[in-house]
Amino acid sequence: MSGTPRLKDRPWLMRTYAGHSTAEASNELYRRNLAKGQTGLSVAFDLPTQTGYDPDHILARGEVGRVGVPVSHLGDMRRLFQEIPLERMNTSMTINATAMWLLALYQVVAEEHGADIAKLQGTTQNDIVKEYLSRGTHVFPPGPSLRLTTDMIAYTVNHIPKWNPINICSYHLQEAGATPVQEIAFAMSTAVAVLDAVFASGQVPEDRKGDVVARISFFVNAGVRFIEEMCKMRAFGRIWDRITRERYGIENPRHRRFRYGVQVNSLGLTEAQPENNIQRIVLEMLAVTLSKDARARAVQLPAWNEALGLPRPWDQQWSLRIQQVLAHESDLLEYDDVFEGSHVIESKVAALVEEAEAEIERIQEMGGAMAAVESGYLKARLVASHSERRARIEAGEEKIVGVNCYESTEPNPLTADLDTAIMTVDPENEARVVSALHTWREQRDEGPAQEALGALRKAAVGTDNLMEATLRCARAGVTTGEWAWALRDVFGEYRAPTGVGGAPLSVAPEAGSLLVSVREKVGKTAAELGGGRLRLLVGKPGLDGHSNGAEQIAVRARDAGFEVVYQGIRLTPEQIVSAAVAEDVHCVGLSILSGSHAELVPDVLERMRTAGAQDIPVIVGGIIPSSDAAALRAAGVAAVFTPKDFGITEIIGRIVDEIRAANTLPPLEVLV
Repeated sequence: MSGTPRLKDRPWLMRTYAGHSTAEASNELYRRNLAKGQTGLSVAFDLPTQTGYDPDHILARGEVGRVGVPVSHLGDMRRLFQEIPLERMNTSMTINATAMWLLALYQVVAEEHGADIAKLQGTTQNDIVKEYLSRGTHVFPPGPSLRLTTDMIAYTVNHIPKWNPINICSYHLQEAGATPVQEIAFAMSTAVAVLDAVFASGQVPEDRKGDVVARISFFVNAGVRFIEEMCKMRAFGRIWDRITRERYGIENPRHRRFRYGVQVNSLGLTEAQPENNIQRIVLEMLAVTLSKDARARAVQLPAWNEALGLPRPWDQQWSLRIQQVLAHESDLLEYDDVFEGSHVIESKVAALVEEAEAEIERIQEMGGAMAAVESGYLKARLVASHSERRARIEAGEEKIVGVNCYESTEPNPLTADLDTAIMTVDPENEARVVSALHTWREQRDEGPAQEALGALRKAAVGTDNLMEATLRCARAGVTTGEWAWALRDVFGEYRAPTGVGGAPLSVAPEAGSLLVSVREKVGKTAAELGGGRLRLLVGKPGLDGHSNGAEQIAVRARDAGFEVVYQGIRLTPEQIVSAAVAEDVHCVGLSILSGSHAELVPDVLERMRTAGAQDIPVIVGGIIPSSDAAALRAAGVAAVFTPKDFGITEIIGRIVDEIRAANTLPPLEVLV
């Protein structure tokens, strides 16, 4: 009988996304987590590593070791995996623009361990499309980026056959506001673009097409809408099966299987009443584990305090234990699919499939995913969806416990001392990493390093597979920044569309609404200052590519009557201040989520003073601990906003207040 318990299924791979400070510190953390029962590694790299900069580059300032581990060369990779048996490990590396480089370093270290590289198992994310749309760690234009992906897939199929060379990642699409339909459609369109490019390259024989498809994996987001998310996964599998069978002629059902890992939603984690994040995480995990026919192959859970800052090892252990309790104490793995035959589930899955396939067809009519990136269509759709969601939250239509309802709370013992409720990175760490990098460069044999870089440039100009030249660079002691700059010299860099200009009005300006009141306040202030419209510069200093918040502020400020100056991500403090002066703005808004605010914001303030623009108020938004917020205000920041400040229209009103105060205008009340 189908309802009778049977021999338990094997649990999914259990991972914790981790890495910080240095390779040595991260290695210690990995070995400790493996000893606690973690069954795979998930490596978080810092932003300079992800975007192809060495730690001593100007844009790396304040970012080294913040959101992951810095890996600048082969020596760092050796220390990162010291005493970890790579031949027996399943390693996921969240890396995209520089994925080929990090895989090359990983392979060389495995070879030094004496491992058979044909036995290496793991995943490189390597999904550049979602970087253009949401995460912002892209480097090269779409064409060259697709070539790097193609070359890497062809190489791994032939040399590291158990490796997943691409993990098409819709996770960050949901973080950027994607609906379930958009998440499915955009991810599937990316998969089609990648597979079309691989097969068109001629690097894979016809009889190996199934092997290519079988190594394509996905990395998805599971939100708190439990039923919808579970149905989304079933829809993903159904559409993938059809595309691989009909478009690519893959007959073997094992090759067509939808293989995915999941990180449950971090977007929905709240700074307010953060203890509620535990039940959110559990519900989101159930969406991708309860249904056997759509169960994730690997799961990693965020920690309860990620909306506050960097989780501590204890917080990560808590998330690992959540998985272990479900897998080993419950009877979940003893049954076949418990949703089979449900009319409710089948109806929802069918609706998602129909809508997602219609969106996939629209994207194909535009020329495919890459063309839809370059036209700005995909980004504009995400910005619009996110704006609509934020508007529902602000209006109370979408309820978030502790944020816009049930806000009263008892004192929280978990956050009684906020300074110890999160992990902090030693501010002296960056100097040590930079010093070690300089020592590495001084001690390597420079001749082979330069010859390897020359060979890489030559391969990039031609049509050779770039993986062999990249491996040569790795073995010669080339650094991450040198590898990336050699390719920048050939391919150039790319600034993706921001999506702000094409986003529709997100909040209706109804009579008596807060937006109308703020609009009146903006208009009256502009008239009193006598310089046309109020001008707001929204800046993203450093390497933090999480632009969702900055985009939402830019869109709502535009809707409230501001002229908005937004140049996208990855700017130096010098560039931001130059733009503020050139555009004669009334306010500068800085958005930083990577933890580099302590370094970058004071630099902006000092440059504003040097430029004679010290009277222009500077506001800051991001994941900023309360002690840091106090320090920023003491340094001259006019206002600090964190995730608890969810009312965007209210924030725009506060910005007007700061502009009025800076120009000695009397306060104006907002009436609703």
